Amino acid sequence: MGIALDQIVPWGRSRREYELMFGLTAEDLSRGVLDCGGGPASFTAEVSAAGIRAVAVDPIYAHSGREIRTRFEAVVEPMLAQVRATPADWTWTFHRNPEDLAANRRAALERFLADYDTGRREQRYRVGELPELRFAADSFGLAVCSHLLFLYSDLLSEAFHVRAVEELCRVAREVRLFPLLTLRGEPSPHLGAVRSAVAEAGWASEVVRVPYELQRGGNAMLRLLRA
Repeated sequence: MGIALDQIVPWGRSRREYELMFGLTAEDLSRGVLDCGGGPASFTAEVSAAGIRAVAVDPIYAHSGREIRTRFEAVVEPMLAQVRATPADWTWTFHRNPEDLAANRRAALERFLADYDTGRREQRYRVGELPELRFAADSFGLAVCSHLLFLYSDLLSEAFHVRAVEELCRVAREVRLFPLLTLRGEPSPHLGAVRSAVAEAGWASEVVRVPYELQRGGNAMLRLLRA
């Protein structure tokens, strides 16, 4: 499996952001957590350091830490330029301003990279991607997916979303997805199809408001539970 690193934005988030985005509690984490599409987030490193089982899966993990850092440095200023050019699209609550956003993303990257080589050896960071994951059924108590599904609704089809969520439901006993908006800040057109598909498979779903918002209006997650 391979990925062209120049086609992605290695934009990682911290454990605290995950806690707010997904409404995570200590009990949630204690069941073992999969971060699907984790990228250079520091979540897995921070949770693992606290003695909690966490695994991140992403195609980016086929690349070295040096390559990931180089790509981050190549995109950080263009990303900030886009943010500054669209002030009405952002809510500055967790992050104070674009500069603080960049500082927080860099801090997450550094914490991730400090754990990356050891984490790969210890199988915390595994190469893989939706809609097929190399884990047995019920491998995790919880799976989370941040800024992948729904956000890229223009690039990833409805069928892909349904298959990907079904796969997350296979490997975990609970699934949480954030955000539910597209890159244009509009509700994802795939949300209804996903909820219908999981309902047919015996899963309950609910849209839950969360205390995290950066993309304006993006303060809700989808929570999926076995009925």
